[in-house]
Amino acid sequence: MNIEAVKIDMPEGCNLIFGMSHFIKTVEDLHELMVNSVPGVKFGVAFSEASGDRLVRFSGNDNELAASAAQNLMNIASGHCFLIFMKNAFPVNILPALKNVYEIVNVFCATANPVQALVVRTELGGGIIGVVDGEAPVGIEDQIARQKRHQFLRTIGYKQ
Repeated sequence: MNIEAVKIDMPEGCNLIFGMSHFIKTVEDLHELMVNSVPGVKFGVAFSEASGDRLVRFSGNDNELAASAAQNLMNIASGHCFLIFMKNAFPVNILPALKNVYEIVNVFCATANPVQALVVRTELGGGIIGVVDGEAPVGIEDQIARQKRHQFLRTIGYKQ
């Protein structure tokens, strides 16, 4: 058994949601979720099968994002995982509905940060054991940083 960090190559200007799911209809359910969640969202979704044909299934309304999601799952090479790349939307707009999709088992991360999938390899295949989401903190917020955070949330409309 060995463990490797596989970089997710995210297209510029995207956010992603990376998780674990089950069942071949995942990709279709994720496609429907995306078009019904945020008007104007551009996205690509992919799902990696763990049995049967063992293909990476993909869909989306943006060919570049869909192809990139599929290629990233090929690189990760682990079954029953999914990846969503999105533009013109944020994960916070998608996550509540995503958690109600019957096939979704777990969400590893939802971010615009650089991401590495931590994958264990055995004689059976690959399994995701975690993620590295962004970089390590460099300090603890002070009063100035706290005020800046409060103002930012109000500027982008997430707080009143």
